[in-house]
Amino acid sequence: MSTLEVLSQRTPQPNIAREGILIAEPRTAGSNKEFLGIVALLMAIAVLAINMILPAFDQISSQFDLSDTSRAGLIVSLLYLGLAIGQITLGPLSDSLGRRKALFIGVSVFMIGCIVSGMATNFETLIIGQIIQGIGLGAPRVITLAVLRDRFSGNSMARAMSFVMIMFVLAPTFAPFIGQNIVSIFGWKFLFVAYGILGASLLLLIRFRLPETLPRDRRTRFNPNAIGSSYVAVLKNRKATGYAVALGAISGPFIAYLNLSQEIFEFQYQLGKTYPIVFAILSLWIGAASLVNGLVVQKLGMENLSTISLGAIIVTSVVAFVATGAGSSNLPIIAFVAYMGVVLFCVGLLVSNLNAMAMSELSHSAGAGAAFIGALSTAISVPVAIFIGRLTFLGVSQIYIGFAVCGLLSLSVHVLMKRGF
Repeated sequence: MSTLEVLSQRTPQPNIAREGILIAEPRTAGSNKEFLGIVALLMAIAVLAINMILPAFDQISSQFDLSDTSRAGLIVSLLYLGLAIGQITLGPLSDSLGRRKALFIGVSVFMIGCIVSGMATNFETLIIGQIIQGIGLGAPRVITLAVLRDRFSGNSMARAMSFVMIMFVLAPTFAPFIGQNIVSIFGWKFLFVAYGILGASLLLLIRFRLPETLPRDRRTRFNPNAIGSSYVAVLKNRKATGYAVALGAISGPFIAYLNLSQEIFEFQYQLGKTYPIVFAILSLWIGAASLVNGLVVQKLGMENLSTISLGAIIVTSVVAFVATGAGSSNLPIIAFVAYMGVVLFCVGLLVSNLNAMAMSELSHSAGAGAAFIGALSTAISVPVAIFIGRLTFLGVSQIYIGFAVCGLLSLSVHVLMKRGF
């Protein structure tokens, strides 16, 4: 019997903790398989909002006469900034109102941001719309972690998160294809119509199918003092804070890769409009990592897998940089794809395990804890991504340098946490 089948056959019972799994009473009779599927869709909406717009950068740059095409990367970077704001506010709100109501509010704000972005007549308005979208997406981004923490803990949470990631890995794989077709046929503004349809569908799922995982007797009152106290408590937890920093450090070059993907594949490697094919193939490595993680995490442990992954990122990045003659030339496309495959596989392992290790320290106020972890990691990753994106004079080597340096920083923090710093 597979791990996913085991997870799907567990019968939830009110407020019982056993076998590393925290189980909350659901409001619907949906199975854990359906539950994990809905969580995956909620996590996927942010991935879709980021990846579907990547093929539109060239068209957006032309429409708004952006002299520096790298400015289009602000669309994604500032959406992540909105994510940080949304996580800070909507995460604690879910500890007070319950997970479902906070998710409903967040997805509704995301749809408002889609309207602003879709009606933008200048680049500044588009950026404002992206920030609003990001604020709304902060809810599914952070509350899904809290929802999983309500039901699972420790390695069991990492396993559940891995299978959730498998189910929504098709989103980043096919998102550029979908986005490119929408942009080519209808224009880039129609992307926000598609986002709106997706948001409305999720609202229906939240309303009718998603169980509430936070019982009323475990909710806290929403007020500034309580929120501040929750964040201070999480900040004092060295492991939770440390792993949030490690996650933010390694996420920076990953966001930079997303921002630069069209420039790298379509223009520097001259793949033209076929670049989404390569991008999709590489995205599959994240899904493969999630599958592997779900199968081996209980045997090898989150800490060991994270150490191996970060070490592999550092070594392969240094080798790639040296192989280019310290950035004087580009690797052949096959070699670059192989390099990115290794890196993205490791990133897939790290997202599940670093999140799970940070959340494992937070048995109370999971919403505030997840919000803090998400906001802190995002606050670190966005400036790093913008900085790496500005190193255009290095060509593709900016990716190698970014992953090598940030991987080393993340590994250093991880080692300190393992030693009980």
